[in-house]
Amino acid sequence: MTDLIYLRSYPESILQQVRVALQNGSLGESLNRRYPEQNHNIQTDKALYELTLQLKQQFMKSSDPISKVQFDPKIHVIHNALGTHSQISRVQGGKLKSKNEIRVASLLKQMPLSILRMVVVHELAHLREKDHNKAFYQLCQYMEPQYHQLELDLRLFLTWRDSQS
Repeated sequence: MTDLIYLRSYPESILQQVRVALQNGSLGESLNRRYPEQNHNIQTDKALYELTLQLKQQFMKSSDPISKVQFDPKIHVIHNALGTHSQISRVQGGKLKSKNEIRVASLLKQMPLSILRMVVVHELAHLREKDHNKAFYQLCQYMEPQYHQLELDLRLFLTWRDSQS
């Protein structure tokens, strides 16, 4: 039986439902019914950058610019979650220059678009809120009203994927 590592912070009642769904083989079927559109066209760094800029323009116009957005095959799901946001500061001449970069795990190319979008929203929220606090999650929900459900579903996809190997 799969150790439910992606769901550790969830209540026991949810964990038990997941265990039952894994045992009777219904977890994958349930996710496939909920997300029939598993394939999407965001497969390149350029397409990911365009999606990110579109979301930023729609919800966070006044935030700092983003210099780079890319899929990263090296992001380890457990240690780095599914995306990273970094701010790189350099001194050039007498000025401090800052660049924001977002990297998203390449495995999200095979996830539903709504889940990829949720991860991008999560990383964009870090432009304003560095910590995972109440204001951070409120901003995530502002940009993606189904944020918490999508996060749970992503964790369920990862759990199901691991149970298949």
